[in-house]
Amino acid sequence: MTGQEAISYIHSFQWQDHAPGLGRMRALLRALGDPQRGRQFVHVAGTNGKGSTCACIASVLRAAGYRVGLNTSPYLMTFHERIQVNGALISDGELASLAEGVRPAAEAMAEHPTEFELITAAAFLHFQEQVCDIVVLETGLGGALDASNVIETPELAILTAMGMDHAAILGPTLRDIAAAKAGIIKPGGTVVSRGGCPEADEVFRQVCQERGADLTELDLSRLRVRRLDLEGAVFDFAPWEDLTIPLAGAYQAENAALALTALEILREKGWRVL
Repeated sequence: MTGQEAISYIHSFQWQDHAPGLGRMRALLRALGDPQRGRQFVHVAGTNGKGSTCACIASVLRAAGYRVGLNTSPYLMTFHERIQVNGALISDGELASLAEGVRPAAEAMAEHPTEFELITAAAFLHFQEQVCDIVVLETGLGGALDASNVIETPELAILTAMGMDHAAILGPTLRDIAAAKAGIIKPGGTVVSRGGCPEADEVFRQVCQERGADLTELDLSRLRVRRLDLEGAVFDFAPWEDLTIPLAGAYQAENAALALTALEILREKGWRVL
């Protein structure tokens, strides 16, 4: 199997023909030896800002000397962006090898896994083989029933900015969507939220309280944007000053502030960052 053949195989199984749930994903991973076990994760859900928040966190962890996996969805230029280790995109050969490993287990199942389930399983295998210290893991759709949500309690769960995405599936109301995203909050976990959306914030606070999870909400009073132009943004996020990101838009500075808040929490948990 070539890299392109692996991609074609993965793309041939759409989610629309499958009932929602984590049963298929758990069965597939069990057949593969549960490669997600033993890894540390930062799990990220939300409507807007997931990609840039994940990228910022992965970049800082990598700069701190950790071996960092990154699994994002969707991609901008090439499929290979979806699975990375220390900034290196998965190669054609690695992708083909993973697909060949996953395919027998998938085809032995009564109901074949979906495209996203196959990608997520392949990513877990890759991160296991690459012996990643920590994986930054982005949800695909929602949270509670997203294939990525088979992981145990992550080091940190992050909820980015909220909006009316996939309302036909997760909705119809913003509270319904927030409840689906809140599915990544595990009992006794640690959570960072972007905040700023009262209906969603109420849901996140309630779920954290019910599950005994610690919640930190982004404090935008710490953020001061100094400059915005097509080259990116320069900003302060107290106590740090003159931080630069190569992404245009005030909302990107807010995403970076969310990432910094998450990294502060990771530092408190013993990770050598910042």
